[in-house]
Amino acid sequence: MMKPVQRIDGRNASPVEGSIVLDWAKTLWTGGMLSLGLVLAPLYFSWSAFLVFLVLTYLTMLVGHSVGMHRMMIHRTFSCPKWLERSLIYAGLLVGVAGPFGIVKIHDLRDWAQRQSDCHDFFSHRRGFWRDLTWQLFYRFEFEHPPRLIIEPQLAADPWCRFMDRTWRLHQLVMVVPLYTAGGPSWVIWGVCVRVAVSTVGHWTITYFCHNPGPGRWRVKNAAVQASNLPLLGVLSHGECWHNNHHAFPESARIGLDPGQTDPAWQVIRILRRAGLAKDIGQPRPIVERDDLFESTAAP
Repeated sequence: MMKPVQRIDGRNASPVEGSIVLDWAKTLWTGGMLSLGLVLAPLYFSWSAFLVFLVLTYLTMLVGHSVGMHRMMIHRTFSCPKWLERSLIYAGLLVGVAGPFGIVKIHDLRDWAQRQSDCHDFFSHRRGFWRDLTWQLFYRFEFEHPPRLIIEPQLAADPWCRFMDRTWRLHQLVMVVPLYTAGGPSWVIWGVCVRVAVSTVGHWTITYFCHNPGPGRWRVKNAAVQASNLPLLGVLSHGECWHNNHHAFPESARIGLDPGQTDPAWQVIRILRRAGLAKDIGQPRPIVERDDLFESTAAP
């Protein structure tokens, strides 16, 4: 099992002090995709385009975001050959949320803040859903006393990852040519604009509800935010909905740990392992190493 990556140096940093400011890059990108989707999707609707949207959305989120960027790149819960690692990351950037370094920054700063004794509402998701969604889609948090993010050389020095992080938005154009050739403008609108808009909104929607009070077996000691499990959403969320498990055992490649907790991303990792393409599979740490946890009486 690979050793968990520690990227945040929080000495002298505050997860509370700071301000929420409009991020023009996020606003233009996300707002543009949302606007194009809302305006053009009804005009260019076809059942074939809708099917393309469903398939591409699910596959990029499953293989790219959940398996590639989240479980492999961020948490290093398994290792794989470099060509496959880059392919999974590439599928993840096609989701349209951020490039590889951007996703690491978004995730690790939020996770660090949530595990402190208190954190700003931007990270805790304590505000109402629509306000929180607006913050995550169009704003950023500027720390008054920021923690230091140190991306490991394995990732930070990779010239391919560096290029992808600078150009991640442009890679939606890679989708345009085959989509237009195969299905015309309707496939482009639904396969790119609607897909990116729905993927981004869906990502932050699951994040919001997973970090608000709900069922879960585990509690992280002294953490400001306790994650929840969202029953019945295993297939739709690729297994990410079992977030209470994930906060307790971020080192585990499998997030749906209990019976009935469907975890499609874990099934993909199992297939890769059987094919000899994934190894060093992370498992929940043993009981003797769980001093940071205690069990809750809430149902899983």
